[in-house]
Amino acid sequence: MYDMQTSHSINTIDSLCEASAISLLELQRKREISTLDILDAHLARIAAVNPQVNALVTLGDIDTLRTRASEIDARWARGEWQGVLHGLPVSQKDLTATRSVRTTYGSEAFEQHVPTQSALIVRRCDAAGALMIGKSNTPEFGAGSHTFNSVFGVTRNPWDPGKSAGGSSGGAAASLACGMNPLACGSDMGGSLRNPAAWNNVVGLRPSPGRVPRAPDLNGWATLGVDGPMARNVADTALLLSAIAGPSGETAAELGEPGKLFVQPLERDFRGVRVAFSANLAGLPVDPEIERTVRAQAAIFESLGCEVVFADPDLADAEDVFRMERAWMIGTLFDQLDAEQQSFLKPEILDEYRLHRSMSAADLGQMFVRKTALFQRMRAFMNEHAFYVLPATQMHPFDAALRWPASFMNQTYTSYIDWMRICWYLSSTESPVLAVPCGFSASGLPIGMQIAGRYRDDWGVLQLGHAYEQAAAHSLRRPPVLEA
Repeated sequence: MYDMQTSHSINTIDSLCEASAISLLELQRKREISTLDILDAHLARIAAVNPQVNALVTLGDIDTLRTRASEIDARWARGEWQGVLHGLPVSQKDLTATRSVRTTYGSEAFEQHVPTQSALIVRRCDAAGALMIGKSNTPEFGAGSHTFNSVFGVTRNPWDPGKSAGGSSGGAAASLACGMNPLACGSDMGGSLRNPAAWNNVVGLRPSPGRVPRAPDLNGWATLGVDGPMARNVADTALLLSAIAGPSGETAAELGEPGKLFVQPLERDFRGVRVAFSANLAGLPVDPEIERTVRAQAAIFESLGCEVVFADPDLADAEDVFRMERAWMIGTLFDQLDAEQQSFLKPEILDEYRLHRSMSAADLGQMFVRKTALFQRMRAFMNEHAFYVLPATQMHPFDAALRWPASFMNQTYTSYIDWMRICWYLSSTESPVLAVPCGFSASGLPIGMQIAGRYRDDWGVLQLGHAYEQAAAHSLRRPPVLEA
């Protein structure tokens, strides 16, 4: 583990680790700090805090990182700025291939796997000047919204280490909350960028499918799983998106708008913009404290000039469509594994695989017909409302020792994803969805809300999230683990 350099005081470490990514860039531009200063401070924070939360499970090679940081500093001394992420530490999820750095997918079947090539999202961060500081923990193959696996164990919530950090980008969210890195890449199929953002008081964007090309990708036509950015505020989230978004020529279903769209100023006049707040929470049980907290934010949107109404889209079929599409995607992946590799899989994944194997071509075809109808109903609703706001989670973080909640508010759950429907009901609509902090429970646990936008309006949800964030300022607290 890295030893803190004596030249860095605790105050310097705190100021650098809790500064925004945009602030760190500005300090480097003014030559008030170096990339090496930033790296050393974050390595020291990791050494001090990561053992308590288990967020980053494999660090980049320290000597390699310090050499790269020194090279970036030397180039800037010659006036060569390295890109929009110049010198910023970024984590990559342990589902994402990173050349020469162990990538386990949270599975014993790949415990010693070291890729020879990096995924596109990693290459783009490198090209933008980032430092890949480490790999963030994830449940096995990203299955589930509680981050634990048999390789690295459980990631703990920095707001209460006895609780779950969410998932599957739980390591990413916890590392951000703890100031181990200012930016993190994650992924989202059923809420994996949104649920952990809500439980860690950070920001996560599920981009429109194709916004962030996924390469390599076994199933290039699937749209349910997406890669996306996380940060401690909306502007930093947009900054990371600018580096990882845009066409690549490597995938079949990518969007054509360039990533530089997302480095524009986020300010916007929202007077008269119609915002729907969920009226019946899609018929799902939601903790009353979470519901009250999210509803109370309507007043902040009204203070921005928004026209707030309480209404919901017709999400009929979202349940069946998501479950079938998810099983199709997961099953397609596991069809590639041999019998020995499959023997390592956790029971929840095997259940998904059995559903996959039970579906016929006719079942799959009908699922896509129903998904198309769901998309059209969501599109019609969003034509009337520019945005749709609802809680990001149905419950507060649960005991980290659980695999998943078996019941909630008089409902019994038989699947590991039953308790998080409020996220994955939106996944199959193709909408971009931003999760932002919106308050705290009486016990001090973070609460988050989702802002869904119109088809491919990622920029709009970032603008509204930024405006809300500036007015509400819920992201300024430090988690208790930093005070220990």
